[in-house]
Amino acid sequence: MSTARLTTGWDALESIPTAPDLNVRELEKRTRLMRVVTRQIAISDLPNRKIAQRAGIPPQRLSDLLAGKIEQFSVVELKALKHSMEDVDASQEDDAITPP
Repeated sequence: MSTARLTTGWDALESIPTAPDLNVRELEKRTRLMRVVTRQIAISDLPNRKIAQRAGIPPQRLSDLLAGKIEQFSVVELKALKHSMEDVDASQEDDAITPP
């Protein structure tokens, strides 16, 4: 006779590693920030490579943002990108006002 204990479905589920606890409010913040930044990029006249350069991030990172890979960005990073896009918008307005 075997001494092995039969596991129930619940026992099997408990042994499955779970994803890290997701903070819903943080996800909402990240989603809102990502939408704002991608909208600012969309209305910008600059190419994505130039935007990435001005924001101080690699072009691939900007591509990840535009592809919606929200899990790769923290709230702090998205806020920094938002501020850098505001700076890009301001410099575009200055370029439009000042003749070359």
